[in-house]
Amino acid sequence: MPIDPQDALVVGVDYGTLSGRAVVVRVHDGAELGSAVHAYRHGVLDRTLPATGRALPPEWALQVPSDYVDVLRDAVPRALEAAGADPALVIGVGTDFTACTMVPTTADGTPLSELPAFAENPHAYVKLWRHHAAQGQADRINELARKREEPWLPRYGGLISSEWEFAKGLQLLEEAPEVYEAMDHWVEAADWIIWQLTGQYVRNACSAGYKGIRQDGGYPSPDFLRELHPGFERFVADKLDHPIGALGDRAGGLSAEAAAWTGLPEGIAVAVGNVDAHVTAPAANAVEPGQMVAIMGTSTCHVLSGADLREVPGMCGVVDGGIVPGLWGYEAGQSGVGDIFGWFVENCVPPSYHRLAVDRGITVHELLTELAEAQEIGEHGLVALDWHSGNRSVLVDHELSGLVVGQTLATRAEDTYRALIEATAFGTRRIIDAFAESGVPVTELIVAGGLLRNTFLMRVYADVTGLPLSVIGSEQGPALGSAIHAAVAAGAYPDIRSAAAAMGSVRRGAYLPVPANVEAYQHLYADYVELHDHFGRGGNDVMHRLKARKRAVTATEGKS
Repeated sequence: MPIDPQDALVVGVDYGTLSGRAVVVRVHDGAELGSAVHAYRHGVLDRTLPATGRALPPEWALQVPSDYVDVLRDAVPRALEAAGADPALVIGVGTDFTACTMVPTTADGTPLSELPAFAENPHAYVKLWRHHAAQGQADRINELARKREEPWLPRYGGLISSEWEFAKGLQLLEEAPEVYEAMDHWVEAADWIIWQLTGQYVRNACSAGYKGIRQDGGYPSPDFLRELHPGFERFVADKLDHPIGALGDRAGGLSAEAAAWTGLPEGIAVAVGNVDAHVTAPAANAVEPGQMVAIMGTSTCHVLSGADLREVPGMCGVVDGGIVPGLWGYEAGQSGVGDIFGWFVENCVPPSYHRLAVDRGITVHELLTELAEAQEIGEHGLVALDWHSGNRSVLVDHELSGLVVGQTLATRAEDTYRALIEATAFGTRRIIDAFAESGVPVTELIVAGGLLRNTFLMRVYADVTGLPLSVIGSEQGPALGSAIHAAVAAGAYPDIRSAAAAMGSVRRGAYLPVPANVEAYQHLYADYVELHDHFGRGGNDVMHRLKARKRAVTATEGKS
């Protein structure tokens, strides 16, 4: 019996850094009926490899692919139960993933880490987006591309990140040639999970364009790759290249095995994979030029559509139709935001604050926010750089590190906490300025992600950027965005724009900049930019030297 369009449902699954979330969404109006979260059993492997107990080198971040399948087995059925939904009414499934997160697999999609021969080799595991140990390879890619004047380099702001497919692939070849040789496919996790759902490998246009250096239908040439490293010339042909699926297209039907995992009907539409940040734009109904969406969580990704192609220094990429068809999709980002606040609370806050938070029944973050909010702008006497996880935009340099200037014996925890919040806002302002200076104006900042719950942080961002700040109407933007794509793939809407208009949700102008605060922050921002350029543009390379010394010492300890 045909499903009444008023009753049709879709499921969106959002794969984050630490967990996966499933949400059940009604197709005709975007109502979110139920959701569930599954935390990855292994989390992020950045200290040791469980199979061996041996320490991982600095800047490594791995994951275990079976954790992703567990999300389908657990979160999807529980979301259906929470929604009180009849699975027979579900017409499609969509997913999104962190990026660039890479899985080395055999020809049939089996991750190499699941093979006994490679279970103890860290290079056989998923390299998470925040795996930054391929910076040396990224530096060589950038140097050679500049030397050869490769036409694709300006499409990425003049710099390729260590997080992306080619840098991580080259690291794999150079440091673990036996794993590289055994690998048949170098797969974005966004596409690997679709492979598990459908039994078919379809490479999504978003990841390929932004993370895989695919421009105008092609990748870097074999000659370029050979000059990087003999033996790397067939990387694209042998390991990477695969038919491309457009965003919103149907990748295939849900397989019998995946139907058993999820409790969903076999054969329903599975949308082509997507990146968590990019899929969020339709969920916030941000599908027109000038609307920048900042997905703020452990890190922040900024996505923006524009009518024209421009070269923006330090952007992560620009792709034709990379967010919505018919517009150029731009991406930038900050590698650390919520992670920085979390690190500070875990490692730098005195026990007395923790005790006070417990006594008051609030979190340490809430306590520090309350204390910081009571201050006047500049009262703490500090300015910080938000590079604790490197700089993704506009410097594209993960050898950079965090910095706080102005600390004295009178500096308190709330002072530094506020300075770090402001630093992340300054980082976003620097990205917005880079776009504006390049002819891609930003007229509205729309925030999605977990950090939008911090109203003080939102007000700081509005005052620092001087822009009206809107907020997404959903607490689970990426999952809603994936559900929107599922509705398009199932044929419920003709395109992403129309689906976003019906199913997306946003509260416009939720936070407006206060003119006096905007003026006060101009002075602190000027100090931030001076530090930004001094440490990030060659005025002083002490951060690079410190990272190199740390690696050298760690390597020596590992041999002893």
